[in-house]
Order: sequence, then C-alpha cells, then structure tokens
Amino acid sequence: QVQLVESGGGLVQPGGSLRLSCAASGSIFSINAMDWYRQAPGKQRELVAAKTSVGSTNYADSVKGRFTISKDNAKNTVYLQMNSLKPEDTAVYYCNLRIGGTYYWGQGTQVTVSS
Repeated sequence: QVQLVESGGGLVQPGGSLRLSCAASGSIFSINAMDWYRQAPGKQRELVAAKTSVGSTNYADSVKGRFTISKDNAKNTVYLQMNSLKPEDTAVYYCNLRIGGTYYWGQGTQVTVSS
C-alpha cells in the first residue's frame, strides 16, 4: 500500500515563495512519473507541472519560469518550488505520482497568495 502526504502550503504575500512536498511511503520501488495539479474555487483541476520517468518536464504556461518540479529519490519525495507567487496561484495543490503502474493522489495542500 502506498500513501502520499503533502505539506508546505500556506499563506504567502505576492512575490513570495513556497516549496510543496509530496512524500510517498509504503511499497515503493521507484517513482516513475510525477505531476502537480491545482484547483481553484469554481474552476477545474489543472495540470501545473509534470516530470516523466526519463526526466523531461512540462509546465503550464502560467507558471513557466516561476515553478520547478523535482524529486529526491532517497526520500521518495517530490517537490514543487514556487517562486514569484501571484494571487492567481491561489488554489489547492495536489501531487499525482505514478508508482509502478498505479497512479496515486496526495490529499491536497492549500496555497493562498494574498497581501
């Protein structure tokens, strides 16, 4: 059984930074692919950042140059570094990891960007 625990969300002023973490525990051989999604109130969940098993990355146009997805294999943890945050980045952020052939979701962490 695999569990994902997200952390790192919170309230930050515009222009600030946060680093989200998604820690996987349980029967893990390797994290094959990883994505971060977000969902703002009244909006559909959208893909923010993705990293494949071969290391290629993709970012939503709205976050390119500001967000970075990364992984620490030793800790089975995936990160989303978010810089130069804007009020429109306010949302619940979810990690989605492919471990083996199965996709797992984190519980979500709230990010609020406001002065």
